[in-house]
Amino acid sequence: MYNHDHKKNRYGSAREHGDAHQQDHRRWSRRTFLKNLGLATGGATLLGGMPVKALGISPLTALLAGGIEERALVIIRLAGGNDGLNTIVPLYDYSTYINNRPTVGIPQNQLISLNDSFAMPQFMESLYPMWQEGQMKAVHGVGYPEQNLSHFRSSDIWDSASDSGVVDDSGWLGRFILNQYDIFNDPPSVPPAIQIGNYGSILFNDEGGSSLSYAVTEPEELEQLAQSGQLFDTANLPDCHFGEQLGFVRTVTNNTFRYAESISNAYSSSSNIVEYEGDLGFQLSLVARMVKGNLGTKLYLVSIGGFDTHAEQADMHPLLMNEVATQVKNFFDDLSAGGRAQDVLCMTISEFGRRLDENGSSGTDHGAAAPMLLFGPGLNGNGFVGAHPSLDTLDAAGNLIFTTDFRQVYATLLENWLCLDPVQVDEVLGNSFNRLNLGLDCIATSTASPAPGSRLEAKILYQNDGSITIQYFLPEAGNVQLQVLDMMGRPVETLASGYQLSGSHQVVFRPSRRLPASGMYVAYLRMGNQAVSKQFTIIR
Repeated sequence: MYNHDHKKNRYGSAREHGDAHQQDHRRWSRRTFLKNLGLATGGATLLGGMPVKALGISPLTALLAGGIEERALVIIRLAGGNDGLNTIVPLYDYSTYINNRPTVGIPQNQLISLNDSFAMPQFMESLYPMWQEGQMKAVHGVGYPEQNLSHFRSSDIWDSASDSGVVDDSGWLGRFILNQYDIFNDPPSVPPAIQIGNYGSILFNDEGGSSLSYAVTEPEELEQLAQSGQLFDTANLPDCHFGEQLGFVRTVTNNTFRYAESISNAYSSSSNIVEYEGDLGFQLSLVARMVKGNLGTKLYLVSIGGFDTHAEQADMHPLLMNEVATQVKNFFDDLSAGGRAQDVLCMTISEFGRRLDENGSSGTDHGAAAPMLLFGPGLNGNGFVGAHPSLDTLDAAGNLIFTTDFRQVYATLLENWLCLDPVQVDEVLGNSFNRLNLGLDCIATSTASPAPGSRLEAKILYQNDGSITIQYFLPEAGNVQLQVLDMMGRPVETLASGYQLSGSHQVVFRPSRRLPASGMYVAYLRMGNQAVSKQFTIIR
């Protein structure tokens, strides 16, 4: 559920701080404006007047490791440059920390110790149960060489995973989508990525600069589409020629939303059991319903602004991080109630951190290294990863020196959460980056306990005569397709297609002498917006 009284709990921008900063914000806003007009989308369709480009999933999503295809990655963008030192506070050198931050530093009696060396503020206490339960980690000192302090440019660097001096219009997750899915020859049934707000992001862009995500600038647009299956009302129109024309345009536009049915079905088949609040909470409430409704989308981007805390940081930052903490906890409580928490990993990103010393306006200026926070049962334990930057050894501009390249985090997630082959990980990122020990592994992690008979199930039985028996369970009656695919995703044989009653079924696959050859194959079962797949081997 969502508390609409709090939906517009937004935070104003910080006090302007110099010509260079104002120019950067104007350039950022110009780009967002062009995106919203559809002038920089590479031919995307429109959703509520906003550009949309959504492409989809091939049958061999993540090479079918029994539950891996159900995993999702949710990225929370802390837009404006989050102050990492007031997010994870260094107890091991607290005197240096507080001496440089007499106004904005957090008193020790307002901290929650996570271990002997680090603490988080009491305004983030909602996350402490997740820490205790092993569902939270922090990666220290994340950044990149030659840190760019422009909001616009640094956001692009994080989204593209490029070097600081390289301009790349494609996003690292856009390249992942193209690597994994045959988006041109195998028309999808669900979007591989959903992006809410933060329209300047190139995170899901292909090499031509077109977004491969289902993108909306306001969460209300996604909610309306999910509730009704259409965005524009075609019934309540003026009784005149203009009304007829308007109805025609709205009908055509509604029909372009090829994913409306799958999104609406997922939304309608699930519900929120916690009380979300704030704009970030509203976004996460929608994501939770998509995940719990088995939409099948693997990538989500949500955002919360206001982190450019050049002034009055002591007032603004606690409110922002309290919203992040409470709504992330609500999100995972909601997912847990639906048996899906183990399938979801959540990560925070921000374009840069803040400087160690506070400025003259009771705030902090653009900095460099900062922690990234990760959440979810799939982390298999709490802890800190990497070395914390020194508070004594700063760069020439007074910034913390990064100790972990952000692309190390990306590489680890691609390989150990999204289960991409290591060679393909390096291809997606354009280089090889050392993996981190985040506690993730590429085996089925789902401990979901859905109600008996509520989801598709399938298993493989090898028979003595060389045949393969595929047993499967349908939670409800409906149109079913069961295929055998080779490891390139090409159909070998269709074993079932059409309407079937709910309950248990089985079919026998009998390889002929000539087809198929020895090797690995996949039984791929789909009904509605649910799918399940199982590997098996044929040996001649």
